[in-house]
Amino acid sequence: MHQRFAVFIGALAAGLTFATPAHVHPHVFAEARLDITIKPDGTVEKLGHVWRFDDLFSSTVLVEFDKNADMKLDEKELADLATTISQSISEYDYFQAVMHDGKNIAMAAPAHLMADFQNNQLLIIFESTPKQPLKLGKKTSFGVYDPTFYTAIDYVNDTDIHVTGLPAGCTQKVVRPDPDEAIAQNQGTLTEAFFNDPTGTNMSKIFATRLEIECAQNG
Repeated sequence: MHQRFAVFIGALAAGLTFATPAHVHPHVFAEARLDITIKPDGTVEKLGHVWRFDDLFSSTVLVEFDKNADMKLDEKELADLATTISQSISEYDYFQAVMHDGKNIAMAAPAHLMADFQNNQLLIIFESTPKQPLKLGKKTSFGVYDPTFYTAIDYVNDTDIHVTGLPAGCTQKVVRPDPDEAIAQNQGTLTEAFFNDPTGTNMSKIFATRLEIECAQNG
């Protein structure tokens, strides 16, 4: 099960020998929502993720996991799907990108990851927390990206990223990097070795939409 789903989301990374930015492109698309909850002391309490996948990929998953061939996924089949997805993306930190003053923040594995189908589209729903307590810094950013570049997960509207409990003295903004500018700024790292890394690359992270929270430092 793990191997089959991994083929869906990781085939591009496994099959690349070398690619340029013009040749690398996603094959699976998902619209995302992110709910960030901040405690009164400025500590990040949790991130709530919802991903809605495109019709073609959703249909592929339905056929793959519909073991009784009734053209729908029952509770057991959805549970198997959720387990497979969780195992497949766990090595990629569940496609999460959290940065604190320029440093990557490791996220704990979600206690529960749910799979569901609504209007014939696959939904992935989960909550996560930082592995270590994370207090908002001068700049803290949140987003999602697939390092294999096989899946494009994006927030269609700025309002699809929502913050609850933003402390006084902090501001938030949604950043949507310009691809040409992002490539120009990172040209020095876009080498053949970069694209040949079997663990994936940060290229999609460079392009990923993110929410930045900036807070005044009080010493």
